[in-house]
Amino acid sequence: MAKKNINYDSWLKDELIKELKRIKETTYGLVWHRDVPQEKIDVLINPDARTPEEMFTNEVSGKPFPVLKEVKGKEVVSDKNDQTHILIEGDNYHSLAVLNFTHREAIDVIYIDPPYNTGENDFIYNDNFVDKDDPYRHSKWLSFMEKRLKLTLPLLKQNGVIFISIDNNEFAQLKLLCDEIFDEKNFLGCLTWIKRTKSTNSGKAKKMIQQKTEYVFVYGRQSAMNFSGFNLLYSEALKKYPHKGKLGKCRFENLEATDYGRKKRDTMKFPILGVKPRNGRRWQIGADRARDLVEQNKIELVDGVPMRAVYPEDEESESFIPFWSHLEETGSAESGKKELSDIVGPNHGFDTVKPTPLMKQIFARFDDDITILDFFAGSGTTGHAILDMNANSGNRKFILCTNNDADISTKICYPRLQKAIKGYKNNKGEKIEGLGGNLKYFTAYDFVESEPSDKNKHKLVNKCTEMLCIKEGIYDPVAETDDYKILKSHDHRYLGIIFYEDAIDEYKKAIKKIDVPINTYVFSLGDDPHTAQFADVSDKVVLQAIPEIILKVYQEIFR
Repeated sequence: MAKKNINYDSWLKDELIKELKRIKETTYGLVWHRDVPQEKIDVLINPDARTPEEMFTNEVSGKPFPVLKEVKGKEVVSDKNDQTHILIEGDNYHSLAVLNFTHREAIDVIYIDPPYNTGENDFIYNDNFVDKDDPYRHSKWLSFMEKRLKLTLPLLKQNGVIFISIDNNEFAQLKLLCDEIFDEKNFLGCLTWIKRTKSTNSGKAKKMIQQKTEYVFVYGRQSAMNFSGFNLLYSEALKKYPHKGKLGKCRFENLEATDYGRKKRDTMKFPILGVKPRNGRRWQIGADRARDLVEQNKIELVDGVPMRAVYPEDEESESFIPFWSHLEETGSAESGKKELSDIVGPNHGFDTVKPTPLMKQIFARFDDDITILDFFAGSGTTGHAILDMNANSGNRKFILCTNNDADISTKICYPRLQKAIKGYKNNKGEKIEGLGGNLKYFTAYDFVESEPSDKNKHKLVNKCTEMLCIKEGIYDPVAETDDYKILKSHDHRYLGIIFYEDAIDEYKKAIKKIDVPINTYVFSLGDDPHTAQFADVSDKVVLQAIPEIILKVYQEIFR
């Protein structure tokens, strides 16, 4: 279809400026529809919207600001001294907005597994499933992802890394989007892993290319040139000696190799311990090396086959596993589904589930005290993997965000984490010990009007306690009145919240016996936390004005 010629000669200056701005704007899937007026594109993407500004509920200027509310009955505690993890139920856009206040530059690793936009009821846009035949299917998905990914940048530490799972449906589109948001020079690589181990042997599918692998994009907050790299892993295989050889505990290694093509070596088919290699095979070592190992009692017959016995003293001290772009031994979607079924039962509704070994391989490349965010938490695999890793060693912390469509949060993700922490019986009736840890459950369904009135500022302060607790990682009440709160952590840190200026004197009396500085948030209509009134206790408080510090973040996001 030929493009319609546009005569710009008759356009007014303002119209030309607007058109030039539109042409320069990155629109991804929409870039091939230049001859369609912007207003019509907006309607095609979102037919129910009256104006472009209405395309994203609660995501544009003038919409209410989200606040968190704890669901006390869902707290899970195994040991107060253990790490406290966070689960937030609600639209992940609102959750990310809150985290932009509580965790700015505080996240080490983000892992997400977003909807793949297959056109098979896996992606909802403006309350409707996006059909495979929708001409703006990619554009809708990219608009959805762009708004969320842009909110992740301020969360990552300077050396932070984000991992994004994806399949073929949006592979190319996502790469372009991520290059735009995170910068192409910050691309660290693309991982692959084997998702499927079973083929489809019926219908047309058995004659087609069957996708076995999936992908994980990896981007750093810093460029690849400045990125210090991932932690080295040392081979676990080199530390395991399950067999008993002539000299003690060992592991046996195969001495045979293929003898075809370029690898053919007729000189390496001699007998070892009276046994020659099998047809089509040869030894990996020469005759002199084999003779030395036999004399050292480091070759033995195992089921009639010569095998090399490897002992701990034989290992190289610096043997490590490279971070290959293809991940092995990750488990599959089928094994992930079985993991989930063993915990919450088979009727969970997930066709495919990420396996915990995949998550562990990724997170093992970082220090053991990192903070991990997953804002497409789904069935909770990320959280489960972290709990399992911490049970072995470490003090990692996770923050999971998920909606509650089809009760995914309340009936799948939360029960899985609860059982993993406390212990459970699997489908076979076997008792599985708990992994430990603590969990707090929050919802992101409460809002405060964004109009900057004194009334709304009071409302925001009265509803911000949970957000401040999460920001500081302090949850246990020490003193609580209608006018102020004092909370304490297990590691002897304190948080103070003053809801009214008139309560400052009473608050100062309450903190007299506390012997460490207290992070104190004070209500103020401006950005001054009434510093002068704390002059006599300045060594005991670190002051910040609320809601001003929250409003600055929200006004930037929702402008």
